[in-house]
Formats: sequence, structure tokens, C-alpha cells
Amino acid sequence: MLHKITALTVRDVRFPTSLEQHGSDAMHTDPDYSVAYVVIDTDCGLKGFGFTFTLGKGTEIVVCAVEAVAALVVGKSLQEIVSDFRGFYRLLTSDGQMRWLGPEKGVIQLAVAAVLNAVWDLWARAEGKPLWKLLVDMDPKQIVSCIDFRYITDALTEEEAVDILMKAQEGKQRREDHMLEEGYPAYTTSCAWLGYSDQLLKQVSVLREEVFRLGKKKKAFSNKHDGCVFLKLCTDALKSGWTTFKVKVGADLEDDIRKCRLIRQMIGPDNTLLIDANQRWDVAEAIGWVSSLAEFKPLWIEEPTSPDDILGHAAISKALAPLGIGVASGEQCHNRVMFKQFLQASALQFVQIDSCRLGSVNENLAVLLMAHKFRVPVCPHAGGVGLCELVQHLILFDYIGVSASLSNRMCEYVDHLHEHFTSPVVIHDAHYMPPKNSEKGATAHNRRRRELASCQRDGGMYDWGERSKQVGHDPGVQQHCVAASMLCPKTSWLH
Repeated sequence: MLHKITALTVRDVRFPTSLEQHGSDAMHTDPDYSVAYVVIDTDCGLKGFGFTFTLGKGTEIVVCAVEAVAALVVGKSLQEIVSDFRGFYRLLTSDGQMRWLGPEKGVIQLAVAAVLNAVWDLWARAEGKPLWKLLVDMDPKQIVSCIDFRYITDALTEEEAVDILMKAQEGKQRREDHMLEEGYPAYTTSCAWLGYSDQLLKQVSVLREEVFRLGKKKKAFSNKHDGCVFLKLCTDALKSGWTTFKVKVGADLEDDIRKCRLIRQMIGPDNTLLIDANQRWDVAEAIGWVSSLAEFKPLWIEEPTSPDDILGHAAISKALAPLGIGVASGEQCHNRVMFKQFLQASALQFVQIDSCRLGSVNENLAVLLMAHKFRVPVCPHAGGVGLCELVQHLILFDYIGVSASLSNRMCEYVDHLHEHFTSPVVIHDAHYMPPKNSEKGATAHNRRRRELASCQRDGGMYDWGERSKQVGHDPGVQQHCVAASMLCPKTSWLH
């Protein structure tokens, strides 16, 4: 079958995670995890599902951009697309008029990512494989043919990319078996969102007895509020096998010192601490602030300054190197060209790809290969609804088919909103277990349309396109939105 694309639909779906401060950090204090959710229909009934991630307001702008791009997709067959995937990528990113909105960055690139994510999902379904397996089984030259090398050949040529992939063929089956048996190492961000110390006090009832049971000291909890919150979350995480913990910092130095001291004492000296400022500081401020936290031995500082400041990241990296602290960034890196420059400038010690910020799998493949050439480990960003479900495929492919290494490598995990997907991520002993069904992970639960309508009428999700009718309030007032997980768990999102 040709799998001719007959329709592309997109919907704006939002979850009010700001109500409980899930996802909160020093720069994004009230995020409502949201997606522009794309469904591709074909003439044979096969569908592809994809999305891009946002924080609430503005998702409607991304939806408009997706609708503008859709005209370039409808009418094409899957076979036509994948036989010249590089050309199709350029078609979406280089339209003579829409390119002016980027190029290859911002809202228009988010829209392209959503559409391409759905196309890759369609391809995986057509082949009857999970996406990671589709990539692993591809011939190196076919993988390279999906990548647009324009603007990056001074860092990575097609020939070099093929050579990297050919060398990774050795031991590939062994690494695949290893992943199927043990999974890919993960770290948790769910213990220390910035707003948690004010939001979770009433949910925690244990303190000192748990401290004694774990053999910790009372003095670790000089601040009772933070102690209650972090004790509960970190204790649960330690019990579940987590060994690497990320803490949001950047709003108040004294609070950061107290929080990092508390969590370091709780997780012990042998586990790993990561800190994330979410772009809060200027360069000099970042160096001074992180130096003040060096005693807690974080492995990295994430997004210390503007995500566009490549030379600033390089200066921070150089200053923090004697302290043994690396710099990680990438979740808001526009495109492969910026990653190229970050790598050329030795500005990053950890590359954080994102499934929805870059141009889907195509552009992420370019970054994985460049990172390997520059010997910088990839540790993907996954803090958002559905991002874990998407990025697991890319990092599995990176290990099996590109880097062949787990040294200093891990993938972010956040424990929110997975119940809304037909194939939520499976975490076992702090490892991502490879998906085995033939979808990319982007599929929301597929039940009858009447269930969706009922869920929307009851406020079970926040469908921005119907906001006024559903909640009867000012559409800009986020607190009137009710989380789908509260009212209608596991019911359909969109179809």
C-alpha cells in the first residue's frame, strides 16, 4: 500500500500542572504542560500520531503553524516521503514564505516537529516496529539520507556520518539485547520542582521516623517544610532504585544551598546530584552561583544562562571545569546549527536533545552523530507531557546504533501524565525499558468519540479550542482548568 495521506488534524490540549507546581522552575513558575497534537490519516486507515510540547499559553499559535504546514503534507504518500526524507524535511523547513518565520527555529520549527513526529510514527506503524527498532534496523546510508546536512558539513559530513554508523554495526545485536534486558539508565526530576516546598506540605505526614529508619540525621531537616517535601519524594525515589536526582535552582541562593545540602544528605555521597537553573543567570552570575553550590558536588549545571549564548556557555564551562562541574544544555537549542557551534566551542559537556524542539527525528539524528564525533555524551531532555514517550526511542538508538556507550549517559524522567498514552513509558529500577509495539509513543488513548465529548464537557481536559464553552470563564484564567488525570483518567484525548 502507498499509505496516501488524506488528512492532517491538530488540536490544542492543555493540562493545568501549574495548580500543583509540577514542572515549575526559576524561569517558568506556572507551567501548564500542553501539546499541539497531530493526527495523520491515510487512505488505508493507518494513522500517525505526533505532537510538540508547550507550557500552555501560545499553544494556539503552534496549532496555527501546524495548519499552515499541513498543506505541504496532505496528498503525499508515506513511500514518497521516506524515499526522499531529506527532501521532505527541506520542503517543510524551506518554504519560500514560511521560512521567514524561522528559519528552522521558534514556533514554525515546533510545528514542523509535531508534523514530522507524526510521519515517523506512521512509518514505524507501517513497518510494524517501534521507532527505535525501525532506526536500529536501517542501513547506515538510509539513516544518513534522512538528515539535512546543510549548514553542518564543516562539523560533520555525510561520509563521516556513514562511517560512524558503520563502525557501530559491530556489537549492535549485543547492545540491543542488553537494552531489552536491562533498559537505558534514567534520572528523576520529579523530586525537586522549584515550587514544591510551598505546594506539597499538606500531602506529607512523615518526617523524623523515616529519617531514623534510613539512618539519616535529624539535623538534615533544619527547614521543616523542605524536609517534609523532599523526604517523602526522595525517600520514595530511593526505594524505587533511583540514583540520580535533579534539583531546580536559581531563584534564591540561600534557599538553593539549603535545598542542595538537604538532598545531598538524603541521597548520600555515592548517588548523583544534578542542578538546573533554566536560563536564570548572566554568565558571571552563573559562575559565582554554581561555585557556591560546588560543595554539594553536582555533576552538571543545566541551562545556566540564555540558551542562545554559545560563548557564554563556553566561558561558564571553562570556569567550572576545575570544580568538576560540567555544563548541560539543549532543550531550547533551536536547531542542529546551534548544536554544531556549541560543540565546536566546547561549550557543553552534556548534550540535551529534545524530541519536540528540534525538527523531529531527522534533525536529532544529526545532533546524535555530531555529539559522537565531538565525544560529548547525550542526555536527553524529557521534562514535559509525552516527552519521555518520544525521546526514549532516540536514546535507545543512540546507544545501540551510534555511541555504543553508557558512560556519563542517562535520560531524564518525570512522573507526570503518562496515563494519557496508550503506550506509556515503562521504568524498571530507574531504567527505561524499550517499547515493543509499533508506535512512536505519541498516541493518546483511543476510545469512542462520545467519551471524548463527555470528558470535555465535564472539564476532564482543557481543550483550548473549546475553552469558553467548557469552563464558562475567562479563557485566560488557567485555574479553571481541571486535569484530565483527576476526572477522566485513560479516556480518549482526541479521536
